[in-house]
Amino acid sequence: MSKTPTLRDSLRQMVAVLQEERQALAGLDLDAIMGAAVSKQGLCDLLQGSDPSQVDDECRGLLEAARRLNEVNRQVRNLIAANVAQRLDALVGSPQLYRARPAYAYAGSHA
Repeated sequence: MSKTPTLRDSLRQMVAVLQEERQALAGLDLDAIMGAAVSKQGLCDLLQGSDPSQVDDECRGLLEAARRLNEVNRQVRNLIAANVAQRLDALVGSPQLYRARPAYAYAGSHA
């Protein structure tokens, strides 16, 4: 028996990592979020060399599950980032004050 993970094994691991990431996002657990990011990158590197001919029906299902989970996690990350931006705006009392803007955009808007 080979110790090299199969495509199916790697996809199962990816689904599990994405589920762990969702839990980490829900709990705002930065260490777990970063751990999931590292795990996802490692699995992406592993999957990169996969042969498309190995994709069977089970792998297609795992791929679709991983895509859905990744999209949900992306949306949650964006919501968290938007919440942080809103709170920073409220803290400084002026929207987007903390964001760097190119000087030419500023100069062009006041000409």
